[in-house]
Amino acid sequence: MHKCKVCGYIYDSEFGDPAQGIEQGTDFDELPPTWRCPICGVSKDDFIELPVD
Repeated sequence: MHKCKVCGYIYDSEFGDPAQGIEQGTDFDELPPTWRCPICGVSKDDFIELPVD
């Protein structure tokens, strides 16, 4: 999972981002470079990888 440093949105590959056409199971690294945070609109560069529990 990856967390937006600006708004706190968490991208979880288990769910994807259907609103932007990203299917379930799509890894963060596989997101297109044009993908933006669905909440605040920042790029992938503004996300940090969360540690795995």
